[in-house]
Amino acid sequence: MRIYSGPLSMFGAKAEIAAREKGLNFELIMVRFVSDYEPKHPEVVRINPKQQVPVLVHGDLEIFDSTQIFEYLEDLKPVPALWPSGPAARAWARILELKSDEVFFAHIIRLMNLRKNPDAAAAAAAKQVALAYYREMEAILSDRRFLAGSFSYADIAFYMAQLFAERMGVPLDATTPALLRWRDAMSARPAVRSVVRPMVKFLYSSKRPVPDFLADLAGDAAAGREGQRPV
Repeated sequence: MRIYSGPLSMFGAKAEIAAREKGLNFELIMVRFVSDYEPKHPEVVRINPKQQVPVLVHGDLEIFDSTQIFEYLEDLKPVPALWPSGPAARAWARILELKSDEVFFAHIIRLMNLRKNPDAAAAAAAKQVALAYYREMEAILSDRRFLAGSFSYADIAFYMAQLFAERMGVPLDATTPALLRWRDAMSARPAVRSVVRPMVKFLYSSKRPVPDFLADLAGDAAAGREGQRPV
């Protein structure tokens, strides 16, 4: 199994965390990042019409899109389960994962595009929508440890999206204590730390801001990941 990702790919990090949570053996191929992952990696271009990471290759199978990779990994290795049991619970978790990628993160992408104009009305509006989403997730976590009850792909998706939101100036604060506890629990997971640590290293090396909640990874950010091969 090979997973193509990139040092600042939120979606690539999702796929890698999931594979590590599953305990799968794979080769991680990091596509070099200059701007928008240029130059494009030839295998990524060949497999994904959108020319984006992540891409997963397993034998003759070639798939892309982090959510489709989630589904494949769950079928490939059902234990440990990363979707809840029962059709209603699984559907709810899938909706949360979808909303994280397509609803919440869309506003973070808008902020990325407005980095040179952070005072624009559109930036303020995007931040307000993101903060409202935090309140929605805070309510969900009021009576549970993880978003869908048990730890799931929904948690992986929102953790990475929220990390990028922090980078874009939409931090969590004391008004969302349940979310802060959830994020601490997520940050402590070995699979998450293994993936986020090199990302922190890349951010520091390229003189980009690092969210405060990742400061504890700064000291050992130089540690690499087994199986990582830059290409």
